[in-house]
Amino acid sequence: MIEKKQIEKFNLSKIARHKDGLNYLGKILKKNEINIEHIINKLSKLEIAIPSWALGIGGTRFGRFSIGGQPRNLNEKINDVGILNTLTKSCGLISLHIPWDIPDDFELINKIAKSKGIKFDSVNSNTFQDQKDSKLSYKFGSLSHVDKNVRDLAINHNVEVINYGKKIGSKSLTIWLADGSSYPGQSNFRDTFKRTLNSLQKIYEHIPDDWKLLIEYKPYEPYFYSMVIPDWGSSFLFTSKLGKKAYSLIDLGHHLPNSNIEQIVAILMQEEKLGGFHFNDSNYGDDDLTVGSQNPFQLFLILCELVQGEKDTKNPKISWMIDASHNLKDPLEDLLQSIENIKIAYTKSLLVDYNRLRQAQQINDITICESILKEAFNLDVRPIVNESNLRLGGSIAPIDAYRELEIRKKLTKQRDPTYTSSGL
Repeated sequence: MIEKKQIEKFNLSKIARHKDGLNYLGKILKKNEINIEHIINKLSKLEIAIPSWALGIGGTRFGRFSIGGQPRNLNEKINDVGILNTLTKSCGLISLHIPWDIPDDFELINKIAKSKGIKFDSVNSNTFQDQKDSKLSYKFGSLSHVDKNVRDLAINHNVEVINYGKKIGSKSLTIWLADGSSYPGQSNFRDTFKRTLNSLQKIYEHIPDDWKLLIEYKPYEPYFYSMVIPDWGSSFLFTSKLGKKAYSLIDLGHHLPNSNIEQIVAILMQEEKLGGFHFNDSNYGDDDLTVGSQNPFQLFLILCELVQGEKDTKNPKISWMIDASHNLKDPLEDLLQSIENIKIAYTKSLLVDYNRLRQAQQINDITICESILKEAFNLDVRPIVNESNLRLGGSIAPIDAYRELEIRKKLTKQRDPTYTSSGL
């Protein structure tokens, strides 16, 4: 859908202004003894996974408003990720949700993905919905259910997802457990914890040695009195009891308002237990808004902790993924914005003088500490991000290119204009 010549032609129309901005920023960074080539090199290695469920229009409890050209199957979802990666050169990974995305032909789907330069990221299990033709229900829980038969059903589903993942070259299983209660007295907290741990241990036995088991947490929703894994502490507790292949996964929207997520990142990395990260943005809870659209400074601070933790700890490589539900914007435009905002925040975090920051912290110079962070945060680093895109063969301005090439119009013409994609 997007040819190399089209990208080159588009970039040519933007190159002069881009070079002016890059030269100006280069002079500023040179005065601060920052090697701009080092920053561009780090940025070029960034890999951000796209979830299959974020490629179509999402919804709320009140409705879903369709858009033309939504992907109707896994092949078309891979195609859409290919479009995003062609424009940004930073998202050559797709994360699948089972059973929404079970390939009909694994050999064929691997060939299709390879032809588009796409690899498979984490596979995600689903025990928050009753599956078709199932005689048992997850209404009152899955891995924590009081009925052993329901727990076994959920365990077997996760094992099945692992086996699917092996066939497509995935290296991790992500479990988000929707189990909980909405009324006091509904569940016995201790028994629920023990049953969940026992179920996770049985799943863990099937995790290959070169895989990660990622355990995601959430303080509320779909239940409102208690969740079985409500916070990073409970996730860390489960992963610690399970073993070295188990890690916590942080979703930015899975925190109560004003939570200090950057501190959580720092502690989990110190304990070598941060395995994955789901990027989105919010004001109240799991709003699933465009990354960096609401709290860009917090996003920057989180990435500062990721950058420092990568350097100062032995925490393994972290999987990065965007996890959002787009019910107002064109999903592909929303994802392009999110990718750009992550890259901008990541670039700024690389510009922080961490040695100077440590020195200021040691003498409790709070003013200088804040100033050092703000110096990096207030810089317009888009020229660096755009230069990285350019050198990798992507677009200087991905959203502008997406619109100029009329990608959504072409997708709508190819596909059913009224189809509603699977997902949240």
